[in-house]
This record gives sequence, structure tokens and C-alpha cells, in this order.
Amino acid sequence: MAFQPRGKVGTAMSEINVTPLVDVVLVLLIIFMVAAPMLQQGMEVALPQTVTRSEVVEESRVVLTLNRENTLYLDNRPINVNLLEDTLRKILQAGPRPVFLRADREVKYGIVAAVMDAAQRAGVDQVLLVTEPLTETAAKR
Repeated sequence: MAFQPRGKVGTAMSEINVTPLVDVVLVLLIIFMVAAPMLQQGMEVALPQTVTRSEVVEESRVVLTLNRENTLYLDNRPINVNLLEDTLRKILQAGPRPVFLRADREVKYGIVAAVMDAAQRAGVDQVLLVTEPLTETAAKR
């Protein structure tokens, strides 16, 4: 006697298995949750700390960033220091605006001075150095 399965023979399953879909969506959600804060922060630079506090400026600005590896960025795009003067001249044709310089505290002063010099040759009136407020523990040292 042959084995016969109970129920209907040859019917198709009409339900969709959503478990793999849920797994993929959860993995994508985790990836976006981890990546989103990194996209908002920009370049990672250890800024020097100062006692004086500055006001937050809400205007269109030009931001130069020098990281620990001495790589120069203009608004999060890498740029050669030799091309900085011409690039800033083109940007300033729309009107004068200050340039904010974010330099890692490990960068040599000579490199910072060279970037500031290139900005001033391009016609920048103000080169503002970005720092972090001094924390209480560092102030006690």
C-alpha cells in the first residue's frame, strides 16, 4: 500500500513568507542608524580647547579642515594646498565671507600658517580658527 498524504494533493501555497524580508529590512535599518551620525559630523578633527567662547555663526561659510594626516579639505572635499588660493578666489566672487579653519591640534603650526597665507592671498578678509570650549577637567591642569 502506497503512502498517501492527507489533504489536497498538488495545491500551491498561497501565503508569502515575510521572514526574509523582515530580516533584510532590519539589517538595513541598523546600517542606516550607524551611518547617519557619521554623515552629519563631517571630518573627525581633535580641535584645540580655549577658555573664551565664541558665538555660533549662521551664514553661508567656507570651512577649511586640516586633519591629523595634514590632508586639507574645503567643505568636506579634499583639496591641494597649491590650488586653494585659486579655488577660494572663485568662491569669493559671489561676495566676501569669512573662512573657518578647523585644524587638528596635532598639525604643525607651519602648515596652518601656509593655509592661512593662501586664504589671505585669495582675498579672504577673515580667517577664523575653530576651537572647542575648555572643559573643567582640562582647565584644572
